[in-house]
Amino acid sequence: MSHSDREEMEFDVVIVGAGPSGLSAAIRLKQLDPELSVVVLEKGSEVGAHIVSGAILDPSALNALIPDWRAKGAPLNTPVLRDEFFVLGEGGSIRLPNLMMPPLMDNHGCYIVSLGNVCRWMAGQAEELGVEIFPGMSVSELVYDAAGAVSGVVAGEFGKQADGTPGPAYEPGMILRGKYVFISEGVRGSLAKELIAKYSLDADCDVPKFGLGMKELWEVAPDKHREGTVTHTMGWPLGSNAGGGSFIYHLENNQVVVGFVVHLNYANPYLFPYMEFQRFKHHPMVAELLKGGKRVAYGARAITEGGFQSIPKTVFPGGALLGCSAGLINVPRIKGIHNAMWSGKAAAEAAHSALQDGRAGDELAGYDAELRTGPVGKDLKPVRNVKPLWSKFGMVGGLALGGIDMWLGSMTGWNPFGTLPHGKTDADATGEASKFTPIAYPKPDGVLSFDRLTNVSFSFTNHEESQPCHLHLADPDLPVRVNLPKYAGPSARYCPAGVYEFVEEAGQAPRFVINFQNCVHCKTCDIKDPGKNITWTVPQGGDGPNYPNM
Repeated sequence: MSHSDREEMEFDVVIVGAGPSGLSAAIRLKQLDPELSVVVLEKGSEVGAHIVSGAILDPSALNALIPDWRAKGAPLNTPVLRDEFFVLGEGGSIRLPNLMMPPLMDNHGCYIVSLGNVCRWMAGQAEELGVEIFPGMSVSELVYDAAGAVSGVVAGEFGKQADGTPGPAYEPGMILRGKYVFISEGVRGSLAKELIAKYSLDADCDVPKFGLGMKELWEVAPDKHREGTVTHTMGWPLGSNAGGGSFIYHLENNQVVVGFVVHLNYANPYLFPYMEFQRFKHHPMVAELLKGGKRVAYGARAITEGGFQSIPKTVFPGGALLGCSAGLINVPRIKGIHNAMWSGKAAAEAAHSALQDGRAGDELAGYDAELRTGPVGKDLKPVRNVKPLWSKFGMVGGLALGGIDMWLGSMTGWNPFGTLPHGKTDADATGEASKFTPIAYPKPDGVLSFDRLTNVSFSFTNHEESQPCHLHLADPDLPVRVNLPKYAGPSARYCPAGVYEFVEEAGQAPRFVINFQNCVHCKTCDIKDPGKNITWTVPQGGDGPNYPNM
């Protein structure tokens, strides 16, 4: 519908996404000037509903943003007490001495947290400062002014029918205009993707790279719980099929986070990341920990892995990309929350300075510069070659060379390998099925391992079924015409929620079915599909997962 038919609200700054970067920006803006009008739009049913992360929090940025966070009751309850690193074989494990690890891998001083609960607390801090937060509000469209700058967003459109036409309970949504618009919608968000293409923000950076992170929250037997323990593993079950590894974090109250990351540049289209995760839990070391426990939640999310060389230009006329929209995760540290917070703080300071000067709708060049030279750049630059070396030389060779490069980079500021390129996108890395053998996965036992649909029920995902499918195919025939014969239909496996399936009925050609109701908003399909045929867009507000404390 035309913009003239929608109600409008005016703000100084409009922020899309109530994750750590968006909330940090909102808090900092109001700290700098309580009179600024700031709104945060969150597509989840509540703040934290769509937040899933490891999560170990390096408090450096939080210390700078809210120095008295302890007194204000921040839910950082579990300091890291011990770090463990293992290389797994099918039946055993080798523990790597902590002395072998570069100092930046040390998690002492960090906290094991539920990032969803941290964001809920941050939202409370923001609201106390006068920030308006609207949950259940999907931002479906960007609004541009006559000069081509971003001047606002459309949010809160509800009630479309499956064919995209307005239904009987249709609500058109409203335009929220801002002098600056911050995009902090997480990994591979649809708005960031549009902006990167429109303004060629990726013209001078490397291709983005991603992993798929899957996570279960378990309650374990009290005698097996070691509060404050952080365990990382590499090796089995992935082997040479894919890069990746696991994380096991012991929270308070006998809760343990069990997570698994698969780098999405794998070639074998038969690889089934979700089943690799389920198989991993049957390793003797993990099975012993989980025996007698119960899984209480499940979630999945793509993770940015491109690092320093893949950061696009983060400013455009009228706004900025924050946090995972810019791709700020430190891959070897498996941490990005602190960088998301630093980015939000820096964007707020740049916007505040611009507003004081009477500016609006232009590029916040100071933010982009601060991101690359400030704490975020200092965190990401020394480790920029770890991912490309792993991709090129595999786990053993890549980690040995990456370790040397990372040691020297973090200790001296000099990286012997310079800046290595990533090569292909993750979609282009997918190989043809004829060059690989199918992988046989054991059937989940329902005790330690679970089928996808059972686990998705533990993400508490829900979508209004009468709305249009939010997963768009550029070519509806491509999955059956090309992806099934050439790549063995990898979307049926790379999705950790069972959204895609090829249905073959007797005497009929295969059909490609999209079960969008299952979608946990991980964005893997938008990243890994070999024909780059799938575009993830937002469903109506409040839909998707409802993570309780992930």
